[in-house]
Amino acid sequence: MKKESLHVGLDVGSTTVKIVVINGQDRMIYQSYQRHFSDVRKTMIGLIEEVCQRFSGQAFTITVAGSGGIAVSSWLNISFSQEVIASTAAIRHFIPQTDVAIELGGEDAKITFFDSGVDQRMNEICAGGTGAFIDQMAAVLQTDASGLNNLAKEHTTLYPIAARCGVFAKTDVMPLLNEGAPKNDIAASILQAVVDQTVGGLAQGRSIKGNIAFLGGPLHFLPELRKRFIETLRLKSENVIFPENAQYFVAK
Repeated sequence: MKKESLHVGLDVGSTTVKIVVINGQDRMIYQSYQRHFSDVRKTMIGLIEEVCQRFSGQAFTITVAGSGGIAVSSWLNISFSQEVIASTAAIRHFIPQTDVAIELGGEDAKITFFDSGVDQRMNEICAGGTGAFIDQMAAVLQTDASGLNNLAKEHTTLYPIAARCGVFAKTDVMPLLNEGAPKNDIAASILQAVVDQTVGGLAQGRSIKGNIAFLGGPLHFLPELRKRFIETLRLKSENVIFPENAQYFVAK
């Protein structure tokens, strides 16, 4: 019996590499999400070897996307898909009811509007308000991103914190720590700063309404961050789209 042809999707980001295997029924049958710690080549080799072992003897196509995708495409001589195109195609295919998609990555943030064509807004060179910013601020609180999320669950007060730059944010956070502000409140305020930076900096006054999809690693792994977005945008539960495997949409 002939084995079905599979498709492998790679998303090489600024801090992580994601790989998925899709079968002929558009079902994801394998996935892996790993930080590469600036060693993209070693991480890629490990992930591809794992896929080859698991699906030995099966034919597959492969496409790479993401901020590091062009280099990997050249290195492996495989097809490259621009990240905006890959993400938009996945959203339209898997969650076509989406009006606006908010996606956060390691060093990028995007808002894509689908109500009249496709209008995507993306951060510039600064990584303020992204996963890297969250990691940096978590370190200030002597924890990691997951710990920051857990602290934020018990907050009672939100303080204004600048998310445009980690240096500026630290100048807001340190006085709060020195004054004895609860870490729970500071953690939630850091996540709120990410929301404010994303909405204010990218939407640029355009209304975020309708069915809102939350995608990318930070929004997948940090439910308190999603909660801050939902409360800020005053979304009803029926308008929140949080798909399974939201961290893999570019790879799909």
